[in-house]
Amino acid sequence: METKELTMPTKYDPQTIEKGRYEWWLNGKFFEAKDDESKQPYTIVIPPPNVTGKLHLGHAWDTTLQDILTRMKRMQGYDVLWLPGMDHAGIATQAKVEEKLRNEGKSRYDLGREKFVEETWKWKEEYASHIRQQWSKLGLGLDYSRERFTLDEGLSDAVKEVFVTLYKKGLIYRGEYIINWDPSTKTALSDIEVVYKDVQGAFYHMNYPLADGSGQIEVATTRPETMLGDTAVAVHPEDERYKHLIGKTVILPIVGREIPIVGDDYVDMEFGSGAVKITPAHDPNDFEVGNRHNLERVLVMNEDGSMNEKAGKYQGLDRFECRKQIVKDLQEQGVLFKIEEHMHSVGHSERSGAVVEPYLSTQWFVKMQPLADEAIALQEKENKVNFVPDRFEKTYLRWMENIRDWCISRQLWWGHRIPAWYHKQTGEVYVGTEAPADAENWEQDKDVLDTWFSSALWPFSTMGWPNTEAADYKRYFPTDALVTGYDIIFFWVSRMIFQSIEFTGDRPFKDVLIHGLVRDEQGRKMSKSLGNGVDPMDVIEKYGADALRYFLSTGSSPGQDLRFSFEKVESTWNFANKIWNASRFALMNMDGLTYEEIDFSGEKSVADKWILTRLNETIEHVTRLSERYEFGEVGRALYNFIWDDFCDWYIEMAKLPLYGEDEAAKKTTRSILAYVLDNTMRLLHPFMPFITEEIWQNLPHAGESITTAAWPVVKPELTDDQAAQEMKLLVEMIRSVRNIRAEVNTPLSKKIKMIVKAKDESVLKAVESNRSYIERFCNPEELQMGVDIEVPEKAMTAVVTGLEIILPLEGLINIDEEIGRLNKELDRLNKEVDRVQKKLGNEGFMKKAPESVVAEERAKEKDYLEKRDTVEARIKELRG
Repeated sequence: METKELTMPTKYDPQTIEKGRYEWWLNGKFFEAKDDESKQPYTIVIPPPNVTGKLHLGHAWDTTLQDILTRMKRMQGYDVLWLPGMDHAGIATQAKVEEKLRNEGKSRYDLGREKFVEETWKWKEEYASHIRQQWSKLGLGLDYSRERFTLDEGLSDAVKEVFVTLYKKGLIYRGEYIINWDPSTKTALSDIEVVYKDVQGAFYHMNYPLADGSGQIEVATTRPETMLGDTAVAVHPEDERYKHLIGKTVILPIVGREIPIVGDDYVDMEFGSGAVKITPAHDPNDFEVGNRHNLERVLVMNEDGSMNEKAGKYQGLDRFECRKQIVKDLQEQGVLFKIEEHMHSVGHSERSGAVVEPYLSTQWFVKMQPLADEAIALQEKENKVNFVPDRFEKTYLRWMENIRDWCISRQLWWGHRIPAWYHKQTGEVYVGTEAPADAENWEQDKDVLDTWFSSALWPFSTMGWPNTEAADYKRYFPTDALVTGYDIIFFWVSRMIFQSIEFTGDRPFKDVLIHGLVRDEQGRKMSKSLGNGVDPMDVIEKYGADALRYFLSTGSSPGQDLRFSFEKVESTWNFANKIWNASRFALMNMDGLTYEEIDFSGEKSVADKWILTRLNETIEHVTRLSERYEFGEVGRALYNFIWDDFCDWYIEMAKLPLYGEDEAAKKTTRSILAYVLDNTMRLLHPFMPFITEEIWQNLPHAGESITTAAWPVVKPELTDDQAAQEMKLLVEMIRSVRNIRAEVNTPLSKKIKMIVKAKDESVLKAVESNRSYIERFCNPEELQMGVDIEVPEKAMTAVVTGLEIILPLEGLINIDEEIGRLNKELDRLNKEVDRVQKKLGNEGFMKKAPESVVAEERAKEKDYLEKRDTVEARIKELRG
């Protein structure tokens, strides 16, 4: 295949090379799953972002990791499905739309349910298009032909099927319980939608008078406004102080209601006065006590957090305003005798930020214990879910083992309507996937399901389930990997696992790759209040998607948080720029080489053999580490190979044959440049898709796009360990000469005399065979090499493995300074010798360490001792 004319601009400009490329990929349908039976399927479903706004850096990180996995697997020959989609995000989206209406002077009640839902669908369409645009900017290889939304018709069918099945099994029930109530959004919350914060509050100590006038009993509360709903005072049945009072009654202050004193083991005799007020409609523990003693449940609040008619004269007051007023009244009556300051943990709504109210309400619940037991049992089996890092499995299991029933009903209009109907005359409950036949006699439950109820089905509902014969479900489920943050293990990961086991009999994914949170440079969480948030689109605008992606994916190890820094993104832009410049140089020297003409079977230089060896090593490292999700290590391996080995050394050495007269050497060098650059671009492609596609399109290549090019494989016949050792020595020599020149301020352009004293004939032979490189990179006017060679006194010296480099620099060197420098080197070598000898003298190390490790340490000891002897000899010589 002929190469096209070089189209690479002289300067690397990410905006130019990224423009239009994504559309080209989509038009080529490179990201669409092919349902090719000859290939093994590989599936990832995207954690669906909420249609509430723009994607943040966390989304960019999460999706980049998925894109790396799917691009790599596609290149490895898998039939890859990366399924995109979005979540309707019940509370969050409804809150946004209600806020928009408020700004227009309207409320949802002005519109009515149907019109409000229509408005919310419009919002969804607008924000879904924003999200798709952001996906395209990031270069995500998503199969849009299979995009799903949690309120799609197919997904709604799955939700109804799951609800009805669990209901029929007795695992979904409806009951009156204390739930977490958000008075701001007027809806129930599940336990994990409540965020606890330490708040300065108080303990209010009160005396309730005994009805028979024989005394009083002390109780304390942090929420005095709830006392209006008290229906008992409880004491421990074994408490000697109060045993005699059980069965008597007290008069509830302000209200005047007579309430009993009950004995219950729930009471802690050691805490406070040993007597507690019981408010069954406003506290989960009191609710249980109330059930045991058949107490009335008196609800004194409205859904919006204001006091209701049962609160008497406080009716209409906000709960916190009522608190202030009731405290004042109780003090005036002499009932409240002490206020004790107290820091306590208070639940806040994760979505609205409002203080959560424990509230008596009729809700729908999932009975969790049987489902959790199955999920826990799975982790003992071979086909368990693998957590990466594995420490997060304990986090998951701990939550599953301490599970509470899940409140799944939400008092919202946006979401999956609960498939339950109530008969208008009889009150009978009907649950089904369709409305009852005589629909006019029934009224559907007004509530919707918790967002996580539908999200929990995402890995299989998106594939066509409950139709178990659906082609995608049969081929692509269960999925291979889930990538997500540790902050939603409870919300989402755990729920997907138990629902998948229950309804498909299988795990939803093989691996869960857990990443941390993106934080600012100081390690703080990004938030609106701190004003430290960063829009990924702004970063792309400045540095390009490739720089952002490479930073995000290689900047931390699995499970760890990532600190964002513009400086670090800039350094990855510099890396991309280095790749661009090196590739452009190589391409400009291809001289029309075609893919079919690539041939390096002829004579190769030590640099050629070495770069091919290093490429093999890099392919092995990158592939192995990627399979283990160690992308930070992959980044280091790629960076070292590309920047140090390929750009700084091989390209510089390739200039010798490229600018020389030997045509055969030129052809070999061009072929190796093309081969190494092609394979390097493939290895880098999942991380930096735009720049690699652009360079690859200019390379002699076979195929339409790098997205579907084969993943590089190790070719053992191209590994040459001897050449690698020779090159290592060569690099060490050149670096030493450059370092000495820098020390005495002698530029590389100035010719110098150079002496190389080899330890033996084999080392001398290796150096002699690479004389041309030494002359090119060290610029000697005279080069002497030998084993028995006379060394002048006034010289700068460097000791490298197996040989000594001497630069006679009369007139440029201060002998005292040179002795000082050698003494520092001697000190360093003494420390190294001491360290390695201590290690080898350690019995524990010698017993436990593998033979190869011990051999390596012995080789180091030999090397350091030889270098030390040489340095000592030079110091002696210089001192005369």
